[in-house]
Amino acid sequence: MNTTRTDILGLARKWHKRQVKWRRHFHRFPEISNEEIRTTSFIRGELKKLGVKLLPLKMKTGVLAQINGAGSGKTVAIRSDIDALPVTELTGLPFASKHNGCMHACGHDMHMATVLGVAGILAKLQPELKGNVRFLFQPAEEMPPGGARPMIACGALEDVSTIFGIHTDPHLAVGKIALRDGPTMASVYDFDIVIHGKGGHAARPQSSVDAIVTASEVVSSLQTIISRELNPIDAATITFGQIRGGVARNVIADQVTLVGTARTLSPQALKALPGLIKRTVAGVCKARGASCDVNEIASYPVLVNHAATNRLFARCFEELFGRKRVVEAESVLGGEDFACYLEKVPGAWMRVGVMNKKIKADQPWHSPRFVVDEESIYYGTALLVASTLEYLGGSET
Repeated sequence: MNTTRTDILGLARKWHKRQVKWRRHFHRFPEISNEEIRTTSFIRGELKKLGVKLLPLKMKTGVLAQINGAGSGKTVAIRSDIDALPVTELTGLPFASKHNGCMHACGHDMHMATVLGVAGILAKLQPELKGNVRFLFQPAEEMPPGGARPMIACGALEDVSTIFGIHTDPHLAVGKIALRDGPTMASVYDFDIVIHGKGGHAARPQSSVDAIVTASEVVSSLQTIISRELNPIDAATITFGQIRGGVARNVIADQVTLVGTARTLSPQALKALPGLIKRTVAGVCKARGASCDVNEIASYPVLVNHAATNRLFARCFEELFGRKRVVEAESVLGGEDFACYLEKVPGAWMRVGVMNKKIKADQPWHSPRFVVDEESIYYGTALLVASTLEYLGGSET
């Protein structure tokens, strides 16, 4: 007899306490991108206990695992990111980070606990699975160029028919999810600009080429790409997060580095931006007698959700928890390398509400005071289990 929605809710509630323990362990021992050694070891150990088969993965960190169903069929992939951020935690939680300057301030600890629980439940339901379920515990989502493409290169999507992704949302009340068809998260073009001038004394600028003045003009000029060279209908932005250069107040700097990122929801704008940036920087530098290098650091595509997968999520969530709990997500210019998976196979990335103002779970992502309502694990777990079973044809309403 197939598992019913009532059964799924009961299983999700039964596993919740264990998942909270996992989540608090991950939160207490966070690790930054590509250094998730302890996290990887813990996940592998728990999956073995759950009876989930580990697959080979030729990467320093990250885990690939699979449940082979009793019946032949399609393969569903479920992805969780595993890295933390270089943030000093200020929550005061009893299970706060023990690693100074490192914190799960984006909810990846919640993602891991949720997906581990889903693996545990589906392992118990293996005789009912009419297909396979693959679990991707991906490193380095927070650090370009990201961990998605290396996972894909290692075969993570081989024979996969669809992929599911989740993310906490501190702006959405616990008990709700947010979905959006089509472009949802922006493409990302991360780049560094190195401007080479000619150093000298501050009192004799005529004998020098001031890299700081040139850099200032570059920053200003690049904004006109957005306002005058892209279609105004296409949302886009260019931002510089760091400027490095100079040694003293009375020394004209001979070199400046600008650390920037460009974001857009338009594939056409993404294609145009690198050339426009390079042309503008080169033109300004030539006019000022400087030279330049523009170095690409990373590029992610637009995250494009498939409508059919979103309909599956919405239908399952409403059948589990009732109507008016699914809202439309906003399109934002934040980036997510889950987009790289969606370039290869259909799927969708949902937002799971974690906001609860009563416990101060309302701070934005990446805040040192980022707190979540752990009840959201229950909702995310039930939804992923139900969606997987329905996709593989193994559940009943």
